[in-house]
Amino acid sequence: MPIHIVRLGSPRGPDEGPRIGTVRRPPRGVPKTEFATQNWYDSWFPLLAPSAELMKQGQAVETDAQWQAFAKAYRREMAEPAAAQSIALLATLSTHSSFAVGCYCEHEARCHRSLLRGLLLEAGAQVAP
Repeated sequence: MPIHIVRLGSPRGPDEGPRIGTVRRPPRGVPKTEFATQNWYDSWFPLLAPSAELMKQGQAVETDAQWQAFAKAYRREMAEPAAAQSIALLATLSTHSSFAVGCYCEHEARCHRSLLRGLLLEAGAQVAP
């Protein structure tokens, strides 16, 4: 029963389970009552999103060196106790139930969710390919 890493707002997979939005801000122009029905997320968990300052840095990434700097800074933020404990919790839950975590970015390769995938795997999570 793995964790699915998804793009929020995309159609849900058949075995995906509930979605957790690891984003700094809710989707714009969408009433809270429609977050789940429009496939954004069922629960908002901004603790695993990059800080506002780091998010701006990530959105401006154009080179591999800039991406590596962003990745290093995000990993540093996720090493803080509350974030690290949350990642450990999600890793444990992944052995007992299916759920998804995600972000809005179109391309996972240059999105914090690719880094979150790695952190979850390092914590022993079962993660869908």
